[in-house]
Amino acid sequence: MNPIFVRRPSLKVRFSIAIGLSLSLMAFDHFTDTSAIVRTYLTSIISPVLYLADAPQEAIESVALRIKTKESLMEENALLRQFQLEQNEKLQQFALLQQENKKLRALLNSSPRHQSKSMVAEVMAVSKDRFSHQVVVNRGTLDKVYEGQPVIDDLGVVGQLLTPGTTTTHVLLITDSTQAIPIRIERTGVRAIAEGTGNIDRIKLNHIPHSTDIRVGDRLITSGLAQRFPEGYPVGVVTKIIRDEGRQFSTVFARPVAQLDRLKYLLLLWGAVDDIGEAVQIEEEENG
Repeated sequence: MNPIFVRRPSLKVRFSIAIGLSLSLMAFDHFTDTSAIVRTYLTSIISPVLYLADAPQEAIESVALRIKTKESLMEENALLRQFQLEQNEKLQQFALLQQENKKLRALLNSSPRHQSKSMVAEVMAVSKDRFSHQVVVNRGTLDKVYEGQPVIDDLGVVGQLLTPGTTTTHVLLITDSTQAIPIRIERTGVRAIAEGTGNIDRIKLNHIPHSTDIRVGDRLITSGLAQRFPEGYPVGVVTKIIRDEGRQFSTVFARPVAQLDRLKYLLLLWGAVDDIGEAVQIEEEENG
């Protein structure tokens, strides 16, 4: 028969034994390699248990991710369908406008515009000079590009090419303080020169008479003058107009429509197809 009350070691004795065992195990672990082997075996034994314990959570997260991905794809698909419908509607209007344009040009007995050649380029680097707004693209003389060639992105005018290298070329952005581009106000047709300010988000129009019909929100497009940038490409949107009666002209500031601080893919434009050979020939003559 087991006694009800059993005499056991005191708490202090048990505590001392525990400390002694702990110190012994620590010394054994520190001075021998056997403990490392034991830990490896224990880890190998416990790993399947850990995987099994994490399996439900991983399954739930996987299902949630698939549901979320499916929802995001459905939402993106809906947006793309809407965008496609809007673009189709614009294409229908474009076809009508193109047809009307042909008729008007026939009445005016003027020659139609040629389709411009273009080439996609990728931005490889951004200039680290704080006083110069330039990026480097992966196109050069091997691709028949030339100095002064206009560059745009999917939103509007970006700038123009500097002296091209063999495989890379610097692009001078329209916000560079040395850059200027002929523009016109889309709403009124008034012509002006847009100059870079050294600020990536701002260009300015100088020598604008106070009486000029210009408003905040007016869109600026290329005028086609100077035969550098083709006509009709978006350049910027007017953001601020300073009319100081003590000065002869107003100062107009605009925000570039191109996302100059996040450029990735650009489009290099040539002039009319008939002028491409002439541009290349000029370049070859300059290079000697």
